[in-house]
Amino acid sequence: MSKQEITAIRGPVLTFTGDAFVKGVKDTLVYEPDAIIAMHQGAITHFGPADTVAKNLPVDLMVKDYGKDALIMPGFIDTHVHYPQTQIIGSYGEQLIDWLHKYAFAAEQQFADKSHAKGVAKVFLQECLRAGTTTASVYCTVHPQSVDAFFEEADALNMRMIAGKVMMDRNAPAALTDTPQQSFNDSQRLIDRWHNHGRQLYSVTPRFAPTSSPEQMVMAAALWQQNPGTYLQSHLSENKAEIDWVKSLYPNSSGYLDVYDQHQLLGSRAIYGHGVWLTEEELQRCHDTGTSIAHCPTSNQFLGSGLFNLANAKQATRPVKVGLGTDIGAGTSFSMLQTLNETYKVAQLTGNPLSAELAFYLATRGSAEALYLQDKVGSIAPGMEADLVVLDMKSTPIISYRMQFCDSFAEALFLQMTLGDDRAVQATYIAGNCLYQRNS
Repeated sequence: MSKQEITAIRGPVLTFTGDAFVKGVKDTLVYEPDAIIAMHQGAITHFGPADTVAKNLPVDLMVKDYGKDALIMPGFIDTHVHYPQTQIIGSYGEQLIDWLHKYAFAAEQQFADKSHAKGVAKVFLQECLRAGTTTASVYCTVHPQSVDAFFEEADALNMRMIAGKVMMDRNAPAALTDTPQQSFNDSQRLIDRWHNHGRQLYSVTPRFAPTSSPEQMVMAAALWQQNPGTYLQSHLSENKAEIDWVKSLYPNSSGYLDVYDQHQLLGSRAIYGHGVWLTEEELQRCHDTGTSIAHCPTSNQFLGSGLFNLANAKQATRPVKVGLGTDIGAGTSFSMLQTLNETYKVAQLTGNPLSAELAFYLATRGSAEALYLQDKVGSIAPGMEADLVVLDMKSTPIISYRMQFCDSFAEALFLQMTLGDDRAVQATYIAGNCLYQRNS
């Protein structure tokens, strides 16, 4: 390959090779204090110590050196987010069900207008890039045009995104409901158009059990099973009042998870947001089926839903796949660093402090594993897709000052997730191309 076809960057690099909870940090964390990553045609071709990699690259290749105060990582991965709620982030008050009706459902009705949807999708994706998020599992609205708008914008940026049309046929405003057959037909057309189109992936998206009739749940399962490789996303055990509501709507199920289980909606590439109140039996069932949970600490605290016990979910005897979600717009930040800050606090409140190394695993490879994409994104290695984030380890005056007193890499990492935010993101690379550069 000619040097014009290669992009190369240099600096300290952090990545993971496996599940740091199950295999341990020592056996999965890779830290190179001075590394080169070379990229070609959207993939990583070389990674390793700078002196070693340089010998395998064209002698006069320009290598972008971010310096010793940077940290290059796989792009952050958001496993649960609602792009139509970008416009209502930070809306005051209410718990889950009231918040949905007062804010979310009101905003989502505007997405019948595709031009409105495209405008919001542009803002959403630019905020992802600014926060260093390169892949997300995204809820659209009930309107097919909201899905087209999102995928068109994501495809134009060549971002690897997962998204789907929300399916809702009850307990929602008439303007936001479909029918079981309509939701199937609309979703199938969108799958045919977008699944595996470039880097786009489709997720069958029944919003949650209360807004889908049993008939629609059956349709969702048929859709998912008839389209191998697609995803399934929904909500689960977020709020106690919600759980009681589900029991009243599905009296023949033993619990919230069982509603989905009875309708064949558990398994690989099924991602459920929240899971705050899952029982031991339900966690075991998630483990047995390979069903993933998206932990959304900022929204769980904002809506007063409860504290997800991460350490218990990752218990060595039956580890559940867990990724992190911002859950915009009940979530309060696009920044995965701020999300890690809140993840740590929730872990403290459940009596299980979270190390910085495990936190950064969750935000990268851990979320990739939860999405069954660990062979494509979430790690830095030859053959992986070249989605990267470059952090500035001294992004604010107080962080720069505090870094002087860090006596280990782990402490410096912890400082980033405690005090850092989108200002720490120097650059975001998508498929080897720098699509965001701070101050440019």
